Amino acid sequence: MLKKLSVSLISIALASGAAYASQESKSWDASKKAQAFVKDALVMDMFASPYGAGWTEDKQMEDYIQRAIDTGISGVSATLAATYYTFEQFEAERNKWQSVINKHPDTMTVGYTVEDIKQAKENGKYVFIWNSQTPTILNGDLNKVATVKAMGVNTMQLVYNGRYRTGLGVIEALHYTDIGLSDWGRSLIDEMVKNGILVDMSHTSYQTTMDIMSYMEEKHPGVPAVFSHSGPAGLYECSPKEKIKKDALAPCYRLITDEQAIRVAKMGGVVSPTFTEWMLDGIFPDDITPEQGADMLEYYIKLVGIDHVGIATDDMFSTALVKTFAKNSPQSYNDFGYMIDAFDRGADSGAELAKFLPALTDELWKRGYSNDDILKMYSGNLMRVWEQTW
Repeated sequence: MLKKLSVSLISIALASGAAYASQESKSWDASKKAQAFVKDALVMDMFASPYGAGWTEDKQMEDYIQRAIDTGISGVSATLAATYYTFEQFEAERNKWQSVINKHPDTMTVGYTVEDIKQAKENGKYVFIWNSQTPTILNGDLNKVATVKAMGVNTMQLVYNGRYRTGLGVIEALHYTDIGLSDWGRSLIDEMVKNGILVDMSHTSYQTTMDIMSYMEEKHPGVPAVFSHSGPAGLYECSPKEKIKKDALAPCYRLITDEQAIRVAKMGGVVSPTFTEWMLDGIFPDDITPEQGADMLEYYIKLVGIDHVGIATDDMFSTALVKTFAKNSPQSYNDFGYMIDAFDRGADSGAELAKFLPALTDELWKRGYSNDDILKMYSGNLMRVWEQTW
């Protein structure tokens, strides 16, 4: 079913010239009521746009954030490091972001606590909180967990796509036996919990996620984890554990199983589908629609309950830079060329939240979800988890 859907959508994209789609995502029409709701709501996104990979000029980031502010987006968990960043690279990245934020003290700020997020909303400021999608920023030193926490990192993944001292990422598990969580990974979890850093399992191999949850349930009961930007494999009737082949059109290796989603919800955690189409492995080659976004949210709601679902664009601002980043990081994107192929076939856009969320709100209302339900997904559920873990 998934392959047929992807072939059809890709054919349409190529026929219409969408293989050369704009780097700017589509703006969706929304009611004035939905626009006002988003402005009033506390809305927290997750995007992954390290300097050099998603943006290279201050104005690019400034314009993006201004669009978010104008729409009413409250803030973001921004990724400062991915792949195999060292501590020094992470520090330089953080400084680059901070230098831009410092230029806009009236509209931008950095948050370290849940209260900071609430205060920023009250003050009309867009708030940044930091995450890392790689543990390599520790330079192998568990003592640095406390250091990066003090620098504002409140969420961290134990792996990215490749092979790490902690375990395997989703792409590495396509090539080798999924060995699961290492002893060093268990020690890292201990330090993260002790220092108040949330464990994020997106990009993580199936067995490693199951081992993480087993270990946390045993050693740190009551402490939740999250999948911050992972789509539901079950919605598309595919298996993320399938081995990819060079000619495969729509592998599901970045998506998670129902089993993974249900288990993290039982821990009190949250699952957030990404709205960036190329992270959905070519399922939506051009301009994911509000209806398709709502389909993912609704699938998770029916599976795990409204109290365990969030949102995440995983937006990278500009896919032109992402393609170069992926090509220059073969260890982290060794998926037999699938992601680059998806870009070339037309999956080169995404749902920028400022242009997408009001229309998504209209669609969720249309499906019968209440304002309280929507507020839980837009920030409430994650705020609860952050209060528990930070």
